[in-house]
Amino acid sequence: MVALPTPAVRSVTDALSAPFEPREIKFKPQIVKNNKALAIAYVDVRLIEDRLDDVLGVENWQDDYDILPDGSVTCKLRVNLGGEWVTKMDVGSPSEQPDGGDRLKAAFSDALKRAAVKFGIGRYLYRLPAQWVDYDPAKKQIVRPPQLPAFAVPAAKDPAPKPTKPGPQTTTAAPVEKPAALPADGAELHRRLQDYDAKLAAQKLSSRGALLAHVTQAGIKAGYSANLTEWSGAAIAFAADAVKAFDQAARAATAA
Repeated sequence: MVALPTPAVRSVTDALSAPFEPREIKFKPQIVKNNKALAIAYVDVRLIEDRLDDVLGVENWQDDYDILPDGSVTCKLRVNLGGEWVTKMDVGSPSEQPDGGDRLKAAFSDALKRAAVKFGIGRYLYRLPAQWVDYDPAKKQIVRPPQLPAFAVPAAKDPAPKPTKPGPQTTTAAPVEKPAALPADGAELHRRLQDYDAKLAAQKLSSRGALLAHVTQAGIKAGYSANLTEWSGAAIAFAADAVKAFDQAARAATAA
């Protein structure tokens, strides 16, 4: 009997496969005919590494490489999904650059990107329709990149709520305990989520990475970026509510 993915694992895989911001997508000409080129979308390997770090945490993925006799490189990408390490492998090809070191470096990058696609990262780019665009033969570059279809663009973020006007001042009988301050920015949010995720895992309330995946996926559905370090304002408040809900559900499940 095939085991179905748990909600936590599904949240992780959904977060890994979420579209990148359009500004991060690059295009290169695959075929050139006079002043037209067939544009192919791609992303930089650093974006792949950032996605793995943001969704899983730096400690929950590993990559190993082997150089083949023809200059190609194999990448074994291991990802911790719900406490189980899963490995995917693919081969990257060297570039046509004149320097041998640059060719090998390109093969390493290509291998990681191809292995990451098997976990869903950037796979949607292969489903983009082929588009012919204006091309500058002198500069050897695409003049204007093509428009991305709706499925290749993250959902629009909800506008931040407008501040409410202060009501009439009242005198309180006693001071109320001040709640813990929210993170100042996305970087602090990511650090605090990683710390609390580790705490929940140590208490055996959830698997390592489950909280990060839950908050990331909930944010994506709400229209926020898959990169937690980019969150601010209303997104950080949203994350705090998501953490409370996850914590309550985890403790209730353990007590049951």
